[in-house]
Amino acid sequence: MSILKIKTLRMNKRTALTISLMVTLVFVFSCISKTPTSKEALNTEDLTKNQKEVHGTEVKPEDVHLTNPLNAQWVADGKAIYDLKCQACHKLTTEKLVGPGWKGVTQRRKPEWILNFVTNVDMMLDKDPQAQKLLEECLVRMPNQNLTVDEARKVLEFQRSNDGEK
Repeated sequence: MSILKIKTLRMNKRTALTISLMVTLVFVFSCISKTPTSKEALNTEDLTKNQKEVHGTEVKPEDVHLTNPLNAQWVADGKAIYDLKCQACHKLTTEKLVGPGWKGVTQRRKPEWILNFVTNVDMMLDKDPQAQKLLEECLVRMPNQNLTVDEARKVLEFQRSNDGEK
């Protein structure tokens, strides 16, 4: 056999091997689901154990000024915070995940209650009967997400939007 034929055969084998490998990889990766299938609840304490807890000061009713119409930038910022820190435990519907669903929360709770619960979980669980009842229902203490009052206010604006306010 000539050297040219041997080189051509080697190239064809390499090409065939490369194509086979690529097809196999495409098949394997196309079978991997991008959505979690585990029914186990997330351990939110593990997710936040390396974060230093920061506690805010109590928010009073006179500290909260609701916008009308909603502040679109705050809604977008609140959605980004929700996506990062809240959606693992809270759905935007009434359905409970780890924590309660958010739909209707702004009709059930006063704005200062929501802000205090988000920024001062321990204080609320110590003194607020509604917060204590939520703990009994959910069986999981909400971890401190270290949100500032300003960040919590943006989350509240997103919650108001989620509840249909304009």
